Amino acid sequence: MLLIIPPRATRPFDMLKSDQSLKKIRLITHHPMEQTEVMKNGWSDSLVVCDLHPKLQERLKKFRFCKDTTNAAIIIKVNKENQEMVVEEEHEDISPDSLRDELPERQPRFIVYRYKYVHYDKRVSYPMCLIFSSPQGCNPLLQMMYAGSKNRLVQIGELTKVFEIRNIDELTEDWLCEKLAFFR
Repeated sequence: MLLIIPPRATRPFDMLKSDQSLKKIRLITHHPMEQTEVMKNGWSDSLVVCDLHPKLQERLKKFRFCKDTTNAAIIIKVNKENQEMVVEEEHEDISPDSLRDELPERQPRFIVYRYKYVHYDKRVSYPMCLIFSSPQGCNPLLQMMYAGSKNRLVQIGELTKVFEIRNIDELTEDWLCEKLAFFR
C-alpha cells in the first residue's frame, strides 16, 4: 500500500493505526530524506533514515572482535548527501576526556567506544558501547537524521550499551563508569 502524507501533516502515523489489515506500507513524505519503509508493528525499530556504509559495517565487525586491551573509539558521522553513516575518525588508546576534545561542539556524532572497565570486585572487562552525542543547538534536521539512524547502528553493530549526551562536557571517565556500573 502506498500512503502519501501532505507536507504539513502533524500526526501521520495516527492515520495508519486504524487499518488492521496493513502488514507493510511504504511511507512517502515530501522530503526525500524522510522516505522510508515502515512496519505496522514496531515503528521505531524499522524506521531507518540513514544506512551504514559497507566499509563501516566491516570496520565495526573488526572492532568488535579485536583483542586489544586499550581504549579505542570510532567516531561516526552522517553523510547528508548519500544518507549514509561513515567513519569520520578512529582513535587508539584514548581516554574519555581526550575523546571529548575530538568531538565537534555543535554537531551530533555517534561514538563506538571500547573501554577498559574495572568492576568493583576488580574484574576487568572491555565493553563496547555506543555514545550518541547530540549537543543542544544543533541543526534540527541533522539531529533528526542521527536520531532516526541510531537504531540501525545499534542493530548492525550489535551494541547493547547505548548512552546519550546532550553536552560534550558530560563525557568524562566518571560519567562512563557510572553508566557502565548499571550493567555489572
